[in-house]
Amino acid sequence: MSGDLQHILRRIGPEASGPRILLLLGEEGIGKTWLLRAVAERSAAAGTRVLSVQCWSAEKNVAFAALRRLFPVVPDQTSSTASASESPERTLIIVDDVQDCDQPSLTALCWLVRCTTERPASILLAARGDAAPAGLPSEVEVIRVNPLGLPSAAALLDAQPDPPTGRPRLELLQKARGNPSALLELCGDHTAHPRRVEHGFQRRIDAFPPETRRALLYAATALPDEGLAAIMAALGTDDLSIWAPAEAAGLVQIDGGQVTFRHPLGRTAAGRQPADLRYRAHRDLAAAATAAGRPAAHAHHAAAATLGVDEAAAQALRATAWASRDTFTAARVLDQAADLTGDADRAASLVDALLAAAAVGDLDWVRSLHETFIRRTTDPALVCLAACAAAATLSLASYQTEALDLLLEAADRHSGLADGPLSLTVTTIAAAIAHQSGLPEHYRRVLEKSARAGTLESVEATTVNTVNTVNTVNTVTDVLTHLNDADLRTTLTAYVSVITQQTAPAQVIRRLDPPRLGTLSEDLRRLLLRLAVAAVAYHADEPATSLAQFRRADTYLRARGAHGARAWLLSPLLDTLLATGRWAEAEALAATALDHAAVLGMHRVVSDLRAFDLTLRAVRGDADLDGTAATPGPDVDLAENGATRCRWARARATAAFDRGDWSDAYRWLRSLFTPDGEPEHPYLSPRAIAELAIAAVRSGRTQDAARVLERVRDQQGERPTTRMTLLMHHASALLDPATDQEAGFQLALVNPAGEQWPLERAQTRFSYALWLRRGRRTSEAREQLAAALETAEELGSAGLAAALRSEMRASGVATAPEPSAALSTLTAQQQQIVRMAASGMSNREIGEQLFLSPRTVGSHLYNIYPKLGVSSRHQLRDLLEAG
Repeated sequence: MSGDLQHILRRIGPEASGPRILLLLGEEGIGKTWLLRAVAERSAAAGTRVLSVQCWSAEKNVAFAALRRLFPVVPDQTSSTASASESPERTLIIVDDVQDCDQPSLTALCWLVRCTTERPASILLAARGDAAPAGLPSEVEVIRVNPLGLPSAAALLDAQPDPPTGRPRLELLQKARGNPSALLELCGDHTAHPRRVEHGFQRRIDAFPPETRRALLYAATALPDEGLAAIMAALGTDDLSIWAPAEAAGLVQIDGGQVTFRHPLGRTAAGRQPADLRYRAHRDLAAAATAAGRPAAHAHHAAAATLGVDEAAAQALRATAWASRDTFTAARVLDQAADLTGDADRAASLVDALLAAAAVGDLDWVRSLHETFIRRTTDPALVCLAACAAAATLSLASYQTEALDLLLEAADRHSGLADGPLSLTVTTIAAAIAHQSGLPEHYRRVLEKSARAGTLESVEATTVNTVNTVNTVNTVTDVLTHLNDADLRTTLTAYVSVITQQTAPAQVIRRLDPPRLGTLSEDLRRLLLRLAVAAVAYHADEPATSLAQFRRADTYLRARGAHGARAWLLSPLLDTLLATGRWAEAEALAATALDHAAVLGMHRVVSDLRAFDLTLRAVRGDADLDGTAATPGPDVDLAENGATRCRWARARATAAFDRGDWSDAYRWLRSLFTPDGEPEHPYLSPRAIAELAIAAVRSGRTQDAARVLERVRDQQGERPTTRMTLLMHHASALLDPATDQEAGFQLALVNPAGEQWPLERAQTRFSYALWLRRGRRTSEAREQLAAALETAEELGSAGLAAALRSEMRASGVATAPEPSAALSTLTAQQQQIVRMAASGMSNREIGEQLFLSPRTVGSHLYNIYPKLGVSSRHQLRDLLEAG
C-alpha cells in the first residue's frame, strides 16, 4: 500500500505538474480511506491546501450537497469554486465514497480542476466497487487499490494486540483475503473486540427477506469448492430470485455457477445466525453432498453438525482429508478429526494432524498440537512420529539444537525402536538437521544413532506396526512408520550415509536409479524417493539429476501449499540453479518462496533466501547493492545454523568481489574454514576453495590459503566429485608452488563436464588468462578472455564482464560499439530470443522455453549481435529499454 501512496503523491503531489483527477477503486475496507488520509497529511505538510468531504447515500439526490459541505462557509457553488480558485497555494480536493456524490457537485468540482491553470487544483476521488461511477470525465486516471500481499497482511495482523497464532492465525489470514478492514475486524472477533464494519454488513443482511438470509447462510457455510448447484440443492429450491436482493446490494455475485461474497466480512456476517440454523445448514449441505457423491464435503458438514465426540465423523474426516490439493485444508481437517476422536484413539489422530501441520510449516500450530499430544500417550512409535514432525518444523524455524534433542531423546527413550523402518525415518530427519547446523557434535550424535540402528549397514524389511488401526487411512503415518518400499529404504540409507560422510557421494549416486523416477506417480512414497535421490545427486554434484528431481518435487509441493515440506528442498535447489547459471529461474523461485516462509515463521529459510538474493544481485553486478547492509536477521542464531552462516559468508564475499574489495572477500571466504583450515561445513565450505584462492592472490594471502587447500584435499578424500576436482585444480594452479601452474589451469578446463558450472568455468578462464598475459602470451590470453566474456554476458554477470572487458582492452582488444536500433530486421523468433536474453535468461533457459538447444540459441545470438550493433546482453537490455 505504501507503493500506491508514493504513486499518488507523484501524480498529484506538490511536485506534480498540472491539474489531475485521480480515482481510487477498490472493495470496502481495502484501504482507500487510509490512502486518502495519508495523502492529505503529506500534502498539507508540503504546503498544499487540502479540502475533503465524505459523501453519503442519503444526499445523493440533493443538488450540491457535497459541495456545500466541502465549502461550509460559502453558501453557493459560484462562491465556492471562486474561493478555491483564488487561493494563493496549490489546492487538493479529496472526495471519499464518490459513488454516493450528487452529480451537480461532481460536475462543478471537475470543472474547477479544468479551469484553475495558474494555481492548479487536483481532485482525489475514492469509490467502492470494480467500475468507475457514472458521470466522471474521460480524463480520470483510475488506480485500483488491491488487497494486501500475504506478508503485509501477516505483518498487520501480528502487530495487533494479542493476535492469534498457529491454526487460528492462518485461518484468519485466509478468510480476510488481504482486506485490511476484514483482517482487523476478524482479529477483533478473536480478541472479543467490537466489530464495527461487520455490523454494517449485518444490518444490510437483516433487511433482506427471510429466504435471502437463509440462502446467504448456506452460501457462507458451504466449502469454497461447493458451487451454486450444491447450495441450491441444500436449500431445496431452484428459484434463483432468492439471491436478487443480495446481488442488488452488492453483497454477492452469482456468476459461472458460483456464489461469491464480494467482501470477506459479508461472508462472516451472513454466517452469524442462531446455532440451530447453522447446524441445520450443515446437515442440509451434508445431505446434498451425499446425494451428489462428494464424500469430502459430506464429511466436513457432518462433522460440523456434530456435538461432542463422534468416532464415525472423525473417521470420515481422516478418510477424506487428503482429497484436497491444499495441505493447509488437509491439516485443518485432521486437526478437527482429532477433536472429535475419543481418548483411546486421540493420540494417534493427533499424529496425523501433526504430520500434516508440519507439511504446512507453521511452528506455533505444530507446537500446540505436540503439547496436546505428549499429554495423551507414551506409545513409542507415535512419540517418535510426533517428534519427527516437531523437530522438522523447529529446524525450519532455526532451532537446530532443540530439534535434534527432541528427536533423538524421543528415539532413545524407546529402545524397542532401535532398528527398523521407523528408526530410519528418525535418522534421516536427524541427518538433515545436522547438515543444517554443521556442528560436529550433531554429526557425532547422528552417527551414533545410525550405528545403533544399523542404518549404515543394512535396513531390514521388518515393520513397526504399533500405530492404531485408525491411522491406516493416513498415508503419511503409514509411510513414515513402515517404509515398506525397498527403493525408498535404500535411497534414504544412502542419503544418511552421504550426509554423515561415511560414503563418497559420487560412489553412492552410481548405485541409485534416478531415471526410473520420471514415470512414477506422485504418491508420498514416490515423493520421498524423488527428494532423497535429488539430495544425493546434489551432494554428488550431478546437477542434471538433482534439478530434474527437485523441480518435479517442488512443482508438486508448491501446487499443494506444502510450504513446510517444500522448504527442505529450496536451498539445494537454489544452490544448483545459481551454480548452473539458471539465474532467472532462481530469482523467481526465491521470490515466491520468501512470502510463505516469512508468514509461517520459518526464520532460517527466510535467512537463506535473503542470502541467495544478495548473492544473485552481487553476481549480476547490481549497481544499487550495499552488501554490508544485508543481515541474516535477528531470529537466526548462526552458531547453530552453520549452513546458513556459510551461505551468508559466501554472499558477502560475492558482494565484496563485485566491488573489488579483495581483502573483505578473503575475510568472508576464510570464515568458511576453521583457523587451522578445516571446513566449517563439510559440503558448502569446500566449494568456495577456488574463490578463496582468487581472493588470496589478489590480497596477498596465498600462504594461508594454501594451508586451507591442503585440508580441503584431505577432506575430499580419494574420490572427489568432478566439480570439486575442477575447483581444486583451479585453486592449486593459484596457490600450490609444487603444482605446474599451466597444467593446473588446463586440468581445470579440459573436462567438458565443467561447462555445467558456467560461472566457475569463466572464473577459471579469467585466472588462466591473467597468468598467460603475465607470461606475455597475449594471443592465448585473449582466447580465454573472449570465452569467459561470452559466458559472463550470457549469464548477466555485469561485474565479471566489466573486469574481463577491462583486461581485454589491456590486451589490445577494441571495445564493443554502442547499441543501435535494428530490431525490425530480425525474425519473430530472433526478437523473442532477444527479449528473453535481455531479461537475464541464459541460453539453456531460453532453449527450454522455445524447445531449442542451447547451442542453437547461442548461434542465433551470435548472428543477432552484429545486426543490432551490440556485444553483450546488458547492451541488449539497454537497447530494448531505449526502444
